[in-house]
Amino acid sequence: MKPPAACDGLAEVREAINTLDRELLALLGRRAGYIHAAARFKTDAASVRASERVRAMLERRRVWAAEESLDPEVVAQLFTLLVEYFTRREQRVVDARASGEEGEGA
Repeated sequence: MKPPAACDGLAEVREAINTLDRELLALLGRRAGYIHAAARFKTDAASVRASERVRAMLERRRVWAAEESLDPEVVAQLFTLLVEYFTRREQRVVDARASGEEGEGA
């Protein structure tokens, strides 16, 4: 994939964006695997929510966003949505284990 400044037209830019979006989604899929793994070590809703951990994580993501010249608040909102989604998935895994079911919890 060419660097942005080397793209010869809008088609190349769009192709690169599509490639990057696919890579982002693949990374989110990998992240989901780690969320599922984390659920093995959690036993209740409070440990799944991990409110203090989430606060610290969001602060770190704000710093990383600024380092990438991105709006820290927009990135925090994005990660808040991701955390909410993955927390629901993780909670389903914990609930299924507590009820004696095994499954992906997706």
